[in-house]
Amino acid sequence: MATMREMTEGRTLPQIFSFTLPLLLGNLLQQTYSMVDAAIVGRFLGINALAAVGASTSVVFLILGFCNGCCGGFGIPVAQKFGARDYATMRRCVAVSLRLAAVMSVVLAVVTSLACGDILRLMRTPEAIFEGAYYYLLITFIGIPCTFFYNLLSCIIRALGDSKTPFWFLLLSTVLNIVLDLFCILVLHWGVAGAAIATLVSQAVSAVLCYRYMLRHFEVLRTTPEERRFSWPLARTLLYIGMPMGLQFSITAIGSIMLQSANNALGTACVAAFTAAMRIKMFFICPFESLGMAMATFAGQNYGAGRPERVWQGIKSSGLLMAVYWLFTLAVLVPGAQWLARLFVDAGETEILYDAALFLHVSVTFFPVLGVLCILRYTIQGVGFTNLAMLSGVSEMVARVLVSVVAVPAFGYLAVCFGDSTAWVFADIFLIPAFVFVYRRISRVRTVPRVAGR
Repeated sequence: MATMREMTEGRTLPQIFSFTLPLLLGNLLQQTYSMVDAAIVGRFLGINALAAVGASTSVVFLILGFCNGCCGGFGIPVAQKFGARDYATMRRCVAVSLRLAAVMSVVLAVVTSLACGDILRLMRTPEAIFEGAYYYLLITFIGIPCTFFYNLLSCIIRALGDSKTPFWFLLLSTVLNIVLDLFCILVLHWGVAGAAIATLVSQAVSAVLCYRYMLRHFEVLRTTPEERRFSWPLARTLLYIGMPMGLQFSITAIGSIMLQSANNALGTACVAAFTAAMRIKMFFICPFESLGMAMATFAGQNYGAGRPERVWQGIKSSGLLMAVYWLFTLAVLVPGAQWLARLFVDAGETEILYDAALFLHVSVTFFPVLGVLCILRYTIQGVGFTNLAMLSGVSEMVARVLVSVVAVPAFGYLAVCFGDSTAWVFADIFLIPAFVFVYRRISRVRTVPRVAGR
């Protein structure tokens, strides 16, 4: 049987660090693939192909972010019931969430596939890269059910305190993705569409294998016919928690789309620089996201167990880890930004390299703001206050829209570089008092008796 872990007792720093590490490795794998994918496209298909992939990045984040947010929300009641050792209700939550995922993912795939051309036109995608961006986006949307199920299964497993098993399936997915990338682009000559097909196939395979493994090795998840019956009250609870988390990602992405649309209007060179810089930035912010994801499970389990004081202990421990990592990123990105950008474009593209480095230098300066954002937002989500977390996404969206509409026309690409950083500041201005409110509420929770058994 696979290893499960309760994090309701013991020292918080070692627990959060050890739980975060597989999450971090998994996120790094995802971003490594993203960077390799962009490098393969940029090196073998050219700058226009790289820009075509980058032109749809924010739209992909809008839709897939909604899916991933819903999956994370569906995992929160699982973590809370696991912490409370209410395993029967936990299994019913899992069964209902799988059915909800099936319906939601198919509907999203159909609607977004029909609308992807209009979306790209609204984003003012340059004609030179429109066709490649369209096929990349269309195939990505067709694969939404694969992405949805893979992420949901991973969230359920993590809710049980096991962050290692999802990592191994992500490793499989990443290796398969890179191999298929090279095969589809270099052998089959499918261009940008080949990169999207490789991602779809690899996630489908990983989702199927993850589901089969989960049923075989997690005995606590084996349901009875009664537990597999659909429950509308549980469905409403899951949607009440999951939908705001999904909308939070989508609302944040709307601002990103506005910012990317403003950047698209600056020309192909700016789109290519933005694409390369975003790939590098996403790689380096993985630890912040991983700490946040760890805090969601940690906070959910301790809230379910009636141990709210440990939530604050976890905040302090994760904050210390965040600060140490930020010093590392400064040491790497300040001197090495242009060198890293050369992974995606030739050394002769001096303008693109300079613009990519400028974006990264601005971003790394504000990384501590992002770290606080991730830790507080995921903690608030973990204890069930997902509506507040969604409102922090509204703050981000407002900031990015203001930068796109006001600052980019006036200051050009320099304003684009400050878009994300401004959004992080706006989100923290909301999240810090929101967490104070939430912590006061959950501190009233009395410790519940720990009943042995399943």
